[in-house]
Amino acid sequence: MLIFAAVIKKYLIVFLISMVPLIEIRGAMPYAVGFGLPLVPSIIVAVLGNMVPVPFIFLFARRILEWGKDKRYIGGFFRWCLEKGEKGGRKLESKAGRGLYWALLLFVGIPLPGTGAWTGTLAASILNMDFKKSVIFVMLGVVLAGAIMLAASLGVFGAIRLIN
Repeated sequence: MLIFAAVIKKYLIVFLISMVPLIEIRGAMPYAVGFGLPLVPSIIVAVLGNMVPVPFIFLFARRILEWGKDKRYIGGFFRWCLEKGEKGGRKLESKAGRGLYWALLLFVGIPLPGTGAWTGTLAASILNMDFKKSVIFVMLGVVLAGAIMLAASLGVFGAIRLIN
């Protein structure tokens, strides 16, 4: 029973790490691999955790950021978030043309700093993209990012295990 609780705790940590902006699945997968969690359940838990904020970001973030951009203490951060989303949106539009949703998938799926489900969803919201299609393509991007991070993590931790 104690071992079960320890494993559940590790999966909960994977879930929570994948929800954190800027870290997301890029941090959750190395954690899961580093602690020897089974791969398939780990990627499922990480994808679910990364996707939990997506509908809320799409539906509410833009409104909240617009409301707060002129407020005294939070205005700077809110303006920064809006600018980041607008910049991401413009970048997506300029590169994608008619393949905007595929560009969204790649934007979210290639695990670079400043990309991911949070920024991609905010960009989709700012661009007034279709909610359902955006969520689907963001999820596919999260799966792609998870697969890339899983492969990278297995390579790094596999090499470390060979050294020991």
